[in-house]
Amino acid sequence: MDNMSTMIVMAVGLLLCLAIWGGVIYVAVLAVKALRKYIRSEDMRKERAETRRSLGEVLKTHRIRCKMTQEFVAEALGVSRQAVSKWETGVSQS
Repeated sequence: MDNMSTMIVMAVGLLLCLAIWGGVIYVAVLAVKALRKYIRSEDMRKERAETRRSLGEVLKTHRIRCKMTQEFVAEALGVSRQAVSKWETGVSQS
């Protein structure tokens, strides 16, 4: 009986060890997949950065579409017309 219980304990230990190593390998495979996906997405990230519009561009597009003047927008925001102009042209980054 003593020999049988020793074998059972060894088998359980072996299964536990295999389960731990299996988990480590699984996590490593997931990490590699995630890194490969991130590396492949570089072109997409560059494209998004190029097409990203500044706040000034968005402001000007919306202002023109709504047929508002820079002066009207400036009064509504409580700033000068020159400030709105600088935002739209990108002269001022604040």
